[in-house]
Amino acid sequence: MAVTRVLIAVKTYPTLSTKYEELVCTAGFREDGTWIRIYPIQFRQRPYAQQYKKYQWIELDLVKNEKDFRPESFRPQSLETEVKPIVKVPADGGAWMERRKLVLRKVYYNLTELIAEAKIKGISTSLAVFKPAIIKDFLIEEVERNWDGDKLASLRQLNIFATATTTEAEVVKKLPYKFSYTFEDNDGRESTLMIEDWEIGALYWRQLDHHHGDEALAKADVRAKYLDDFARTKDLHLFLGTTLEFHARNMPNPFVIIGTFHPKAISQLELF
Repeated sequence: MAVTRVLIAVKTYPTLSTKYEELVCTAGFREDGTWIRIYPIQFRQRPYAQQYKKYQWIELDLVKNEKDFRPESFRPQSLETEVKPIVKVPADGGAWMERRKLVLRKVYYNLTELIAEAKIKGISTSLAVFKPAIIKDFLIEEVERNWDGDKLASLRQLNIFATATTTEAEVVKKLPYKFSYTFEDNDGRESTLMIEDWEIGALYWRQLDHHHGDEALAKADVRAKYLDDFARTKDLHLFLGTTLEFHARNMPNPFVIIGTFHPKAISQLELF
């Protein structure tokens, strides 16, 4: 067990697990710039003081996750392991200069090369910063609106979601849509990958509330943010991560989009 300092860059949308209850996959960068994945970790059940934010340094005790062959995968010593949020790296008025120094140390431009590296025994790269050559589209597709009934029932019986102030089950809402980018890499390879970031789910629910339950307007706002803003006006990079199942099964492309990095576009002169 060792205390590890991590700059949080990714928080995926919560999922339900009959073994670990409600889980969030967290990933970020060590001080040396290498990626690290933290899973499983219960986020919403933690005291507010331990609920870290993106681009915030945290400290916690981690051990290698022996049930996960991916080299970047670690887990807390226990589900009760304390998380100590420290300082947040500022956005620098939108340019994200300090964040750039930490996040963009190694960037991939070719998806074929990244996938090949993921399949090399002993390397098995499963987290990466990727710069698409062009974003072609942003897709919104309807999916199942409810969590699996049997799983949810078993968790309710265990009173998993009860809190100190209520006996009612408080389950994170399941997104009724999945969101994806279609993009090309520097060789013109086209791919469509699902976005599993917590932020996109939070944006959808926030806009749905803003529009008094009008899903069409909420979806239009999400599309405008991710396509018209991030993809068209920002210096967009994608945080890619493999799923354990797809990576273990040697699928043709085991990666999904687990987050976006979207600072203001700046010139090379400004960078130097």
